[in-house]
Amino acid sequence: MTAAQYEQFSNYAVASATGILALAFVAYVAQWGFARKVAPERELVSAGSGQDAPASDEETAAERSDVAGGIGFSLTALAGVVLLAGVVSRGLSAERVPWGNMYEFGCAATLMAVAAYVVLVKMWAIDWVGPIITGFGTVVLGLSALVFVPPGPLVPALHSYWLVIHVLGAMIAGAAFLVGAAASVLYLVKARAERNTAEDERVGFLWRIPSSAKIDQVAYRVHAFAFPIWTFAALIAGPIWAQYAWGRYWGWDPKEVWAFITWVVYAGYLHARATAGWKGKAAAIIALIGFATFVFNFVGINLFVSGMHSYAK
Repeated sequence: MTAAQYEQFSNYAVASATGILALAFVAYVAQWGFARKVAPERELVSAGSGQDAPASDEETAAERSDVAGGIGFSLTALAGVVLLAGVVSRGLSAERVPWGNMYEFGCAATLMAVAAYVVLVKMWAIDWVGPIITGFGTVVLGLSALVFVPPGPLVPALHSYWLVIHVLGAMIAGAAFLVGAAASVLYLVKARAERNTAEDERVGFLWRIPSSAKIDQVAYRVHAFAFPIWTFAALIAGPIWAQYAWGRYWGWDPKEVWAFITWVVYAGYLHARATAGWKGKAAAIIALIGFATFVFNFVGINLFVSGMHSYAK
C-alpha cells in the first residue's frame, strides 16, 4: 500500500472506531436503564416451578441489563481493535510513530484508554465505569477529528527516540488517570446514594456495582500505578528530551508548568491518602482536579496558549 492508501485506511478506521465506541456507550447506558428497577444481589427466581416457568419482570430486566453490558464490552473491545488498525496505519502513512500532533495523540491516547479498560475489566471487573470510558473516548475521537492534520514529517525538535518514551509514558499514565477519574466520579455518586437512600428504595444498576469503599480502593490503586509513570514521563524523560532539543532541561514553558501542576496535584492526592488517611469525598475531588489539569495540559494549552510545544497542534 502507498502512504496515501494507508492514510485513507487510517481515516476510515478512526471514523469507524468512533462510531463503534459511541454504540458501546449507548449499550452501557441501556445496561443501566434496563436495571433501573432491579434490586441488588437479589436471587431472581421464576414465579412458577420447573424449567418452563415464566420469568419475573425483574429477572427479565436483569437479563436484559446483563446482555446490554456484554454487548457494550464487546463493542468497546472491537472499537479498540479497529482503532489500533487506524493508529498503526497512520504511523505507516507518516513513516514515524503515530503521535506527532494533537490529532494523533488523541487517537493513540484513546486507544490506550480503551486497552487499559479492557484489561482492568478482566482483572478487577470494573465494567461499571464503561459508560464514562466509552463516552469520554467518543468525545476525544470526535474532537480530534476537528483538528485533523494530514500526516507529515516531524518538526526538528521531535526527531528523537525520546518522542516514543516520553509520549508513550504520558499516554499510559493518562489512560490510568481516566480510569481513576471515572472511578472517582462513581464513588461520589455511590457514596451520596448510600447516605441518602433507604434500604428498601435501593434499586437500579447503581446498587449492582461495588460499594463506595471498594470503588474508592480501585481509584486509589489505579492512581498509585499511574503516578510513577507520569513522574517518569513528565519530570524525567521530558526534561532530558528538552535538553537534547533546546539545550535546557526546564524552561517553564506553559506545557511544562501544567505537567508539573498535574504532578503536584496527584502527589498531594497520594501523599494525603498515605499519611493523613484521606479517603472518600476529599480524595475523589482531588483526583478529579488532577485529571482536569491533565486534560487542560493536553487540550487547553495546545489550543489556547502559545509556547515551545505549540507545534503539537
